[in-house]
Amino acid sequence: MLGAIGIWLLVAGVLAIIIELVLMAVWGLAIGRRMQALSRQLSSERAELQADVERLKGAIEETKALWRPYSRILGWLRHPLVLALLGSYRRRMAR
Repeated sequence: MLGAIGIWLLVAGVLAIIIELVLMAVWGLAIGRRMQALSRQLSSERAELQADVERLKGAIEETKALWRPYSRILGWLRHPLVLALLGSYRRRMAR
């Protein structure tokens, strides 16, 4: 009697392990498909981001080129003595 129960418990345990292995394989395949889809989406978004970065670099270079004629004037305007003079005029006008 106990021997028969032990055999049936062994069979039930083997069936449980087989069912778990099948479920693990199904879930693993589903996760693999989702991972591939996410990888494709990520690579396309990475390409978009790279294109945006290149456009931004181009815009920065264009801005630098447009501001180049004014660089000497801006340098003079950022000088500490000029800033002090402008502050003095502002305080004088505020009175």
